[in-house]
Amino acid sequence: MITISMDPVAFTIGAVSVRWYGIMVALAILVIILWMVREVRKGAQLSYDNIITAALVGIPSGVVVSKLLHVIDRWDYYLQDPGLIVSGAGLTIYGAVLGAVLGIWVYSRFGGFKFGYFADLLAPAVILAQAVGRVGCTINGCCYGVATSLPWGVVYTHPDSYAPLGIAVHPTQIYEIIVCLIIFGVLLWLRGRLEPEGSLFLVYLTLYSLWRVGVGFLRAGTPFLFGLHQAQVIGIIVLAVTLLLLIRRTRWLKA
Repeated sequence: MITISMDPVAFTIGAVSVRWYGIMVALAILVIILWMVREVRKGAQLSYDNIITAALVGIPSGVVVSKLLHVIDRWDYYLQDPGLIVSGAGLTIYGAVLGAVLGIWVYSRFGGFKFGYFADLLAPAVILAQAVGRVGCTINGCCYGVATSLPWGVVYTHPDSYAPLGIAVHPTQIYEIIVCLIIFGVLLWLRGRLEPEGSLFLVYLTLYSLWRVGVGFLRAGTPFLFGLHQAQVIGIIVLAVTLLLLIRRTRWLKA
């Protein structure tokens, strides 16, 4: 078994505790912004103003939708103490991605750039950022798996961890880091090989949704619908949409 005893709190400022999770989420956002700046420098048909404004729109819309989905998933918990809704804790990756995409799509209607083109540039950065974010989850002890006797199971021992202490669980956060890096490699290989614009982003959504539906059976959580977790239900819906669009629209780009 692997023991994780690292303190999830990186440092404190007065009464405010800054957790490694928050630091890694901030780093993940930075990864996306720097990736898009790099694309502009390489000649992408975007301006730096497009990137900055998309970030200013996408980040808050992602946070809002992410928090909304988390509250819906844990409604019984927040009903007991509604004040916790405005706390920084409790976000969902699906909400962050879908919320940010919605915000950027709305902005693209007024920003003078093609959303599909933008989304294809963004896709590898998003999955890479998710891998970075899951490092924070690993330290934090959130998003942990069900109990296991496998030799690579992880045991959390720090009292500030969100995972159950002293119980070996599946390291689903580490599983996801590996899968995200694999998807990142696949997306890099597919760049410039698919048409029309937006197809690469659909591939990203499809591959990640497949993963989330599957890993949901190894993750601890509360049933949301038909015994499935919320992320699994959303994953199935996203899969139904993206697969239909990929089959109907996407073609291999001939040299």
